Amino acid sequence: MGTIHYRRIASPVGALTIAASDAGLHAIEFPSNRHPQPRGGWREGDHPLLDQAQAQLGEYFAGKRETFDLPLAPRGTPFQREVWFALASIPYGQTASYAQLALRVDRPAATRAVGAANGRNPLPIVLPCHRVIGADGSLTGFGGGLPTKRFLLELEGALPRETPATDLFS
Repeated sequence: MGTIHYRRIASPVGALTIAASDAGLHAIEFPSNRHPQPRGGWREGDHPLLDQAQAQLGEYFAGKRETFDLPLAPRGTPFQREVWFALASIPYGQTASYAQLALRVDRPAATRAVGAANGRNPLPIVLPCHRVIGADGSLTGFGGGLPTKRFLLELEGALPRETPATDLFS
């Protein structure tokens, strides 16, 4: 696989760490990631794929990109990888429940296992685990935190933007 190069980039949800090698993009991590990737063999530095990922993430946050065109190389079990790649079938601006995601991977009885795999997704945003919500429509766990999940869903138009409370005394 070779050396995995990484860099930190600014984003509206805080500094993101992105990591790639010649095999593809390995990780996108939020500032306080619940399940950080093992760092063995990682080296801070440049790689053309990091430039592409940074540019596409910038376009996404600017509202100019709805899908990503990057080679991906997440590390995980075959089941996790199946779940992670199924996330890409949830369209921009839409959501799916964990049960619906379990159906997409043809494992309708494995909702909890699908949820656990979703929670370990090393490529959030690109493989949009933020689009998976509770069956009742509630925002449930997210490695980047629920405020980040809400921000991403609002950015995509899947949730109405929260309006700040009005000051009754002004």
